[in-house]
Amino acid sequence: MKFGKTVGIAVFALCVPAIQGCVGVAATGTAAGAVASQDRRTTGTIVDDEIIELKVRAAILADETLANQTHVSVTSFNGIVLLTGEAPGESLRSRVAKIARGIPKVRSVQSEIALQAPSSLLARAGDTVVTGKVKAALLANDALRGIRVKVVTERGTVYLMGLLEPAEADRATDIARRVAGVQRVVKVLEYIQ
Repeated sequence: MKFGKTVGIAVFALCVPAIQGCVGVAATGTAAGAVASQDRRTTGTIVDDEIIELKVRAAILADETLANQTHVSVTSFNGIVLLTGEAPGESLRSRVAKIARGIPKVRSVQSEIALQAPSSLLARAGDTVVTGKVKAALLANDALRGIRVKVVTERGTVYLMGLLEPAEADRATDIARRVAGVQRVVKVLEYIQ
């Protein structure tokens, strides 16, 4: 597998703190194993999704205009890429989606990038709090506890990603809608039987 120079550096930078001691490596491996055991994706697909996210982010950062004028979050689940954030014009929003579509193993791209100036760090912090509340509410539900649902929040909109049965998707959506701070819920889900 080939990585571009920027992605290779980013991966290296992320790995260095984790390998400074055996305890850190063991803890990282244990946490990854726990997440993988609750995920309906294969381990290979989980790794592919992480690589997709890194490559899209690196390509956005390598484009000076996109890096300076947009705020884009990239989330990949089972090869489906969700793009959220803000771009001040349609051409920039389209350029980000084109980058994502060009990454190997991307099955589809859902662009939810709003046409507006990038949001503030304070607004993003509020979205992070909402994401945490939604995740906690999903984990507290006995029927969904062992099911991996990826939650992304942008400007009060909660995006749910995962491989779910229709009844699970309905339950997760209902739970998310009831969380304080959630303005709307968008399902970016694949249904299984």
